[in-house]
Amino acid sequence: MANSSQSLRRAALLVSAVAVLGLTTACGDGSGTVSSPQTESGTAAPAGGDTTADGSGTPAATSSATNTGTGAGTGSNPTASGSSTSTSTSSGSGGTSTNSGTASSSRCHTSELNAKVGGNDPGAGQENFPIVLTNTSGRTCTVRGYPGAAFASASGQQLGPDPQRETGATVTTITLKPGQSAWAGLSFSNPEISGAKTATPATLVVTPPDEKDSLKVKWTNGTVPVSGNASSVRLSVFSAGTGA
Repeated sequence: MANSSQSLRRAALLVSAVAVLGLTTACGDGSGTVSSPQTESGTAAPAGGDTTADGSGTPAATSSATNTGTGAGTGSNPTASGSSTSTSTSSGSGGTSTNSGTASSSRCHTSELNAKVGGNDPGAGQENFPIVLTNTSGRTCTVRGYPGAAFASASGQQLGPDPQRETGATVTTITLKPGQSAWAGLSFSNPEISGAKTATPATLVVTPPDEKDSLKVKWTNGTVPVSGNASSVRLSVFSAGTGA
């Protein structure tokens, strides 16, 4: 009987030990070691990030240039497309044109340029004049985009509205070595045909692209439309050469 009692006590102790071991394993991480609770940061990362210029949530400002009565020029053209490289050989004085990139710090400044108006090339009731800019500096520089232009009286008053830019043309960067030229077209309907009201300017005020200072060119080509029917004056982008 004594032996039977001892055997029962041993069996009971063995069962208790097995139960304790199983309970300890259930509370662990499968490796026999009890793991501590895992925590996460209380700060959530923003979804998608901040796409503003300064991270403030305010959209970055953009700027645009428009022609004004003082003949402000601009090198921008949102409709430009395509890729081309060409070299003008007109009179041996044309620059090289490419449409890679935009005008940079290498652009020609007003003080480095001479402006003139070339001869009229009329056609289909239109008067067409080239505005020619020539690099008079000792360095190579560039022009890109539209000139600014405005007709003015002898007293400096603007005659007629601001010229309109022709759209759809490919804008190219014109590289001008010293003595080379680039030209942009100035066109309007013949007032004798259109019946527009006219005035006779004393000067054409020309501003190179992306510049603020202007050049004054004596106007010797008679009357121009300033109001009324078909009185719009149009400007084209610069191309290499003189337009002759």
